[in-house]
Amino acid sequence: MQSQNKFFDDLSKALNGAAGTLAGMAKEAGEAARERAREFVGEMDFVSREEFETLKDMLTESRNEVASLKARIEALEGGSTKSTTSKARKKPATKD
Repeated sequence: MQSQNKFFDDLSKALNGAAGTLAGMAKEAGEAARERAREFVGEMDFVSREEFETLKDMLTESRNEVASLKARIEALEGGSTKSTTSKARKKPATKD
């Protein structure tokens, strides 16, 4: 008795080839879908996580710098603010 039949041998080769082809098609379809998704997201002007984090850090630094500059201005104008406001409150002398 024969252990392998030529028909089953040919059938297994054909099925293996079809499975390889289907796997390749699935991989190609997945790559195409990912590329289309990237294009779709790119058209919607989304930013990457890395860009977002970079801008977030820059904004935090800017806010801290603005706060320190405001405090510095207040410290520098602290004495002159009182004299400026008192001058503004005085009524100018009117000529009668």
